[in-house]
Amino acid sequence: MALEIERKFLVENDGWRNAVESSKAIVQAYVAIDGGTSMRVRISDETQAELTVKVGVSDMTRHEFEYLIPVADAHAMAQASRGRLIEKTRHVLTIDGFVWEIDVYAGQLAGLVTAEVEMRSESDDPVLPSWLGREVTGDPAWSNAMLAMNGWPVGGPGDERP
Repeated sequence: MALEIERKFLVENDGWRNAVESSKAIVQAYVAIDGGTSMRVRISDETQAELTVKVGVSDMTRHEFEYLIPVADAHAMAQASRGRLIEKTRHVLTIDGFVWEIDVYAGQLAGLVTAEVEMRSESDDPVLPSWLGREVTGDPAWSNAMLAMNGWPVGGPGDERP
């Protein structure tokens, strides 16, 4: 069992783009959601698929169980997710030894850009880049599971999109 420890932010501008090390297209569908526990299937670049179960421990930390599965099985699970899915491009970059994942959403969440920083412990204190906006760590409305179910949070930046 792995622990996922991260902080999540809204992104205010494109200042991160020149530092991107890799990118991949992701379709993520939620098969089951129950409070702080979710089961999702993720298809990356149509070439790899994972089944993931996440169990919340705190605002920043979750138990994470990930298993590779056949892409065809992932597509079948995504179709069974009752529309609870998100599409995004994930860009990865490293700043001062911390891995940042910038997600640029498409579909119903087009215009949303978030950043997550992976940490080794909740006491880590990464330098926060100037392109970050409001921190949304621990706000359930901004979790990918809730975004897949509910779309843009009320009062979020999506309220101002064209």
